[in-house]
Amino acid sequence: MNTADPKITIAKRVAKELKDGYMVNLGIGLPTMVADYVETNVTFQSENGLLGLGPKPDDDKIDRDISNAGGQPVTMVAGGMYFDSAYSFSLIRGGHVDATVLGALQVDERANLANWMIPGKMVPGMGGAMDLVTGAKKVIIAMLHTSKGEPKILKECTLPLTAPGVVDMIVTEMCVFEFIDGVLTLTELSPGFSLSDVKEVTPADFTVRLVEEI
Repeated sequence: MNTADPKITIAKRVAKELKDGYMVNLGIGLPTMVADYVETNVTFQSENGLLGLGPKPDDDKIDRDISNAGGQPVTMVAGGMYFDSAYSFSLIRGGHVDATVLGALQVDERANLANWMIPGKMVPGMGGAMDLVTGAKKVIIAMLHTSKGEPKILKECTLPLTAPGVVDMIVTEMCVFEFIDGVLTLTELSPGFSLSDVKEVTPADFTVRLVEEI
């Protein structure tokens, strides 16, 4: 069993997917950790109207007027821009975001995504997820493989969908899945995990095309 911090394992692997020159949107929660491990020249965008997000500020340097879509304080790099939500969503809907990294409640073997609500539980709203997963060129899901022991990669999502057939890649602490020609395909195993470990907690049908360990 891999004893490394699972969220760091995920964030580091996702960071490898972000290429020089990319405009990238990071969802709230675990996806924000990806920025700590990016070694390429990417520009981070936030749907509340920021382009060019920098690192998290020190406690004594927080500007309450500068926050990401999750309300977390952020900084801006030189040349960063502020604009209204209409312009921000024109970037997203216009296909200018190269990759979005989002968490998920469920993903299924048909690349369907459910990540915005659980019936009966209060949610603040759908946010920009529906726009991002249909407008971004690549949709990467960064999530723990299970939730309280329950699988999250399923044969069919049971929660309300954010969008159908939109997921390109799933990165968990155990492995990497990619949708290749529409087929859920296991392409990498994290050190310390075996194919049988993954199968045990993955009800979805998938093929195996292992490239290398993460």
